[in-house]
Amino acid sequence: MQDTFIQAYPKLLQSSVAVAGLWLAHGDEPLLSQWLIDALRPHWRAQNYAIKRIELISVKSWQEVLSELGSQSLFDDASALIVTGNHKPDKSVIAELERFAVEAQTGAHSHSLLWLTPKQDKRAQSSKWFAPFAQYGHVIDCNLYNEQQRQQLLQIQAQQFGLRLSQEAWQLLMSHTEHHLLSAYQTLWRLSYLFAPQLDASSHDSTHEGNNQSTTTAPNVALDIKDLQAALVSDAQFSVFDLSDAMLAGNSAQVAKIIFQLKATDEPTTLVLWAISKDMRQIIQLMDGQDPQALGIWRSKQGLYQQACRRQAKAQTAEWPALLYRCDQAIKGLVRQPPWELLLQAALELAGKRLFTV
Repeated sequence: MQDTFIQAYPKLLQSSVAVAGLWLAHGDEPLLSQWLIDALRPHWRAQNYAIKRIELISVKSWQEVLSELGSQSLFDDASALIVTGNHKPDKSVIAELERFAVEAQTGAHSHSLLWLTPKQDKRAQSSKWFAPFAQYGHVIDCNLYNEQQRQQLLQIQAQQFGLRLSQEAWQLLMSHTEHHLLSAYQTLWRLSYLFAPQLDASSHDSTHEGNNQSTTTAPNVALDIKDLQAALVSDAQFSVFDLSDAMLAGNSAQVAKIIFQLKATDEPTTLVLWAISKDMRQIIQLMDGQDPQALGIWRSKQGLYQQACRRQAKAQTAEWPALLYRCDQAIKGLVRQPPWELLLQAALELAGKRLFTV
């Protein structure tokens, strides 16, 4: 069965979906692949799946995939395997995948395999390796072909955040983010934080309305163009996403400016530490030779990460875990040093400006 992402995604957000068998998601929009995983994960967990990942580093890696699917944990009902990489299976593996898919259809097992690949053209889709997924599994085209599809997906995400934008607000949002999916999604994410008090109030009202009878109505805040304009002015200050870009670019002056502004606006220290630690871990992994795409780094940011790697030495990055641990201790109040002081030190360290020896 073959679907576009816009067709498949709303179905996966429903309460019950059969997830056993073969899944193939192909496309050049990494955010859609991540949304697909996020939509499947609750189904996997509800059915007590052990969720694992395997990166295809060669054709031989498919033997590891088959071996993993053949193993059975004593504590999990089945395995959900997320496979990344573009190495196509050979003839023997294709036969095994076909058998795996047919057995899933007949209920012989409940294992699930999701293979994430770059966009596959019509010629690739007529290849033998593609056939088991198309004939016996689920193929999802994770590409967007027009602005209407982009806005449809963002409307779903807005609903998930509890937001409802007017048509004029949507037009402003798409124009402001230059029709970039990730930027628009990040703006919706920030809006959900900005209007969090209203969302909480709406949730409270929907629970207690109607003679003490509880309802399941989802909280929803309507935003018009004036609300969005005001939010975008606030959003024009800084966020942890801006901090990440400044750190990776090595702009220490901008890093300090953003940290001071985040502190002044009471940005949660745990969120700032998460942004710094995520970038530090990925830089360490990249310097160890791991593939940026396998680490989930957007293509648009891979150049920034490589630039950040060139600024660092392994002797310095080896000290980062200790610094992150001290940040965490400060946030929890286990050490006397102010957490924002340590966060600034860590952020500047990532930007290539060392203040102190760790």
